[in-house]
Amino acid sequence: MKACVDLGGTKVALSLTAGLTGTATVPQPSSLLARRAEPTAKTGTPDAVARQILRMLGEACLEAGISERDITAVGVSSCGPFVMKAGMMEIAAPNICGGLAGPARGLPNDWTSALLEAPLREKFSGTPTTLRIENDGIGALEAERRWGALQGMGNCAYVTWSTGIGCGLCVDGRILRGKHGNAGHAGHMFVSDNNDALCGCGNIGDLEGLVAGNAIARRFSAQSPVDAASVLSQARAGDAAAVALVDELCRVMGRALYNLIITLDLERISLGGSVFWHHRDYLLPRLQAQIAGKLPALTSGCTLVPAGLGERVGDFGALALVS
Repeated sequence: MKACVDLGGTKVALSLTAGLTGTATVPQPSSLLARRAEPTAKTGTPDAVARQILRMLGEACLEAGISERDITAVGVSSCGPFVMKAGMMEIAAPNICGGLAGPARGLPNDWTSALLEAPLREKFSGTPTTLRIENDGIGALEAERRWGALQGMGNCAYVTWSTGIGCGLCVDGRILRGKHGNAGHAGHMFVSDNNDALCGCGNIGDLEGLVAGNAIARRFSAQSPVDAASVLSQARAGDAAAVALVDELCRVMGRALYNLIITLDLERISLGGSVFWHHRDYLLPRLQAQIAGKLPALTSGCTLVPAGLGERVGDFGALALVS
């Protein structure tokens, strides 16, 4: 029995699975047992998220009729970045930790990091349970390489365009992790000096601050409330202002994808996340237009594709870590 945790800035999803091997066959939704999801905890003490995961795990085990001691592995695919404290990973995620950007972002806490690894290690101390925690971009990348749109790819990336923006990167068949497992946080590269683009990390003008799902609502709601879904729906319906806004978002996001391609010499990028996925047929050609024909020596032969695992990529990203 394995526990799979997908920890994001908006929600925590947890499921149990048993009997699934490392086969290349795409897992079926029925292989995920006792699945549950709820909004990510953002109030109380900095261990609130870890306590939330442990509570959800206990509830899932109760539903499945098993003991928590029957769990052989726990995979946590988490938003980041991570910081190391006393040898343990904590999350310094802009969409969870309100102390990073301060009151301007409106998160209901002053955390600069949130406990993650230490409470989980303590829970399973004295048991043979394996615990693996990775950046959710890495988890999704491993899932897409095993079961999804990146099978057989040695130079590739998974990019999520969602509440935040993150990546998992693979070069020469090797997944890039970096000194603290933070490789792939391209959402925080500076791309603009826009004073209205305050990211939750405290940066002004980084990619996430400009085009992430929560940035769209924050930047463009001065006259009337908007969110990513409504803007995209209006653009698809032909609203001129919405079309212009989406084209600008795609220009910025497309340039970021171009930067990844030419820096790492990639052959394929798999795209997922709530902003992209629900409007992928509308957004994909606009993103491709920002890359096509630009420095062909570096960009030709690289394709952008929707995530093969679709909306399930987060669930199976956590599963890939322990399969």
